Amino acid sequence: MMLCFGIGWPVAIYKTVREKNPAGKSVAFSWIIVAGYLAGIIHKLDNPDWVLFLYVINTAMVLIDLALMHKYRHRNNRPPAAVSTQHP
Repeated sequence: MMLCFGIGWPVAIYKTVREKNPAGKSVAFSWIIVAGYLAGIIHKLDNPDWVLFLYVINTAMVLIDLALMHKYRHRNNRPPAAVSTQHP
């Protein structure tokens, strides 16, 4: 499961960067995923193994995707620049 999610997040990041439009992505869902990964990290701190690395990497990728979603939502929600009709 962790490997499959690990493969999925770079694809999601690539899609966000390519389209520069995070439409259809849920910020709330992504934060729930981050919370789950953080719970996994906390659990693995008691008995660390290679899965801890997967939790950390996946968390980082979701946070990167969240940052990109924020960036592009902010950019896409700006009102269009005013066009000057005055001629010099």
